[in-house]
Amino acid sequence: MPFHGYTYSGHPAACAAGLATMDIYAEEDLLTRAAGLAEYWQEALHSLKEMPYVVDIRNLGLVGAVELAPRTGAPASRAYDVFVDCVRKGLLIRVTGDIVALSPPLIVEEHQIYTIVSMLGDALKRAA
Repeated sequence: MPFHGYTYSGHPAACAAGLATMDIYAEEDLLTRAAGLAEYWQEALHSLKEMPYVVDIRNLGLVGAVELAPRTGAPASRAYDVFVDCVRKGLLIRVTGDIVALSPPLIVEEHQIYTIVSMLGDALKRAA
């Protein structure tokens, strides 16, 4: 009886790509570099705490969440509108319910973090 597997299970090209990716992480010191940006990310993200509709801000490393107050009778609509606004301006964010979830790439630079937070803040101001 022949072996049955999936096209991606132990596929040599996929394994080679995975190994090459791990090499790049090590060569470019991406994990340590990201840890070095965590404090800057936290300060930038928490600068949004006084923005309209912001209920809570959480972060760990380069992951962040901005919880928004829901609209009466329309939960998740405010976060969705912020999502659409950001995408139209060139910033891709993710929303889950009334939470804006953020996780920039490990290659992010400080000026890009500033841009992300600035664009999100502008969208929050427009999210009546």
